[in-house]
Amino acid sequence: MKKLALGMLLLISSSSAFAVAPGGPNCGWGNMLFAGKTGTGYHLLGTLFNNSTGNNTFGMSSGTNGCDTNGRLTYGGENWLAFAGLLTEFTEDVAKGEGEALNAVAVMFGINEQDQASFAEITHANFNALFPSENVTAEEVMQTLVKIMKADKRLAKYVA
Repeated sequence: MKKLALGMLLLISSSSAFAVAPGGPNCGWGNMLFAGKTGTGYHLLGTLFNNSTGNNTFGMSSGTNGCDTNGRLTYGGENWLAFAGLLTEFTEDVAKGEGEALNAVAVMFGINEQDQASFAEITHANFNALFPSENVTAEEVMQTLVKIMKADKRLAKYVA
């Protein structure tokens, strides 16, 4: 059951980072066609048009079609650790220094296999910083985890 849940987590979160406006809010002919329109239907139509013709991908790589990749991608949804109900299992794995949830989080960060042992060691060594209380939220854990990774020479490249 754990492996199924972790597999679903990886599938859900890797399919897209649920980023707002990849390539910018004006990227692609679908955005041009439905400019000024609001609502889920128009957003889906614009996205479908962009994806079916590939013009937003071309625009992002060439700097045309209203696309700009200089801005940061954003995400306004729920933290994926909380979404998947993985926080408890992740906490237990960090305490042990190994486990499936810990490995899944390493994969989510794109950590190469040769650096995953370092990730496990560093999270284990920083357990008290990651989980300062029983009431810590998934968002707080992720913010602390990113800070810890940025401070480590081997892992900083995964959270640039």
